[in-house]
Formats: sequence, C-alpha cells, structure tokens
Amino acid sequence: MAKKLHIKKGDTVKVIAGESKGQIGKIIKVLAEENRVIVEGDGIKKISKHTKPNAANPQGGIIKKEAPIHVSNVMVVNSATGKPARIGRKRNSEGKLERYFKSK
Repeated sequence: MAKKLHIKKGDTVKVIAGESKGQIGKIIKVLAEENRVIVEGDGIKKISKHTKPNAANPQGGIIKKEAPIHVSNVMVVNSATGKPARIGRKRNSEGKLERYFKSK
C-alpha cells in the first residue's frame, strides 16, 4: 500500500524544484504508488507522446501532455494568503483526519 500523501487531486500547488520551478498549477491526477502527481498549468513541463491512430484520435501523431512531477517538488498553495505552505493533519471532534496549513 502506498504512503499517505500531503496532497490530493484538485489542490493548487507551486512547483518548488525542477524544470518548472516557480510555476503554479492544479493537480489533475495523483500517482500514489510512484509518489508523483500530474499538474495542469501553462508553464508546467510537457512530454511528447507518440500515438497510433485510434477512435479517440483518428489522426494519430505526436501529442503533448503534462509530465509527472515528484510530490517532494510541489507545495500546496494556501488560498487565504496565496503563498505555498506546509500541510499537517490532525483529528477533528469526530475523530476524522483533517488537513490544515502550518503557516505562521
């Protein structure tokens, strides 16, 4: 079983390392087994994928798609402050885990 990650689908994140450093985007997919996420955004690194013609893409050819980024290279952006912040988890009154920002 994969380790519990500090991010989830739909979070707005900032890339803090790598080719796309400084870019902000939204997580569209979490690959928990590989500890990677796919981030949607303008300045985010893309890869070229060669595809054969099929029903969805009758032309085939080369398509650009978002590259997976390691979870350690992204930080969740706090919507209140607009800055990236660390995430913590604590139990609420019902005993369910809740995420919170650890910002000062």
